[in-house]
Amino acid sequence: MKFYPAEKYQAACNELFVRYERDIKKLIPNARVEHVGASSIPSAVSKGDLDIFVGVELGEFEDVIERLPTLGFKEKLDTLRALELCMLESTSSDDVALQVVANGSEFECFLTFRDKLRTNPALVQQYNTLKMGCVGWSQEKYRKKKSAYICLLYTSDAADEEDS
Repeated sequence: MKFYPAEKYQAACNELFVRYERDIKKLIPNARVEHVGASSIPSAVSKGDLDIFVGVELGEFEDVIERLPTLGFKEKLDTLRALELCMLESTSSDDVALQVVANGSEFECFLTFRDKLRTNPALVQQYNTLKMGCVGWSQEKYRKKKSAYICLLYTSDAADEEDS
């Protein structure tokens, strides 16, 4: 794994997001299209890729997945696939992934995680430290460590809510 500071990649990811958002909204007018992932979080280090959340109604979910390949995406096979979540990856040279999510499902956690880090610079620093500690690791090993961190954040939130 290799990571870049925000000033090296975020502007390019933001420009790319605007283009993809426009194209997705043309194809799927009712979709909620949001920039997620590290590139959407100020000061976050990243691999330099772009993640896009595409929220749709459950009844449209499979139809949307069938239509997105017209924009240059294919289903990502080495990741979680659920009735309310499908990850797609770009077939072009752009390093872009889509998280197609049924509105109201547990998989809206992509937005929750983004928003939590956007409002807490200390968490961004923790996240950056975690990532920089993974330089040179395999993608699989890095994903496991990152997932454990994200789960810990959600577990601590649940504990905080129970204490209130």
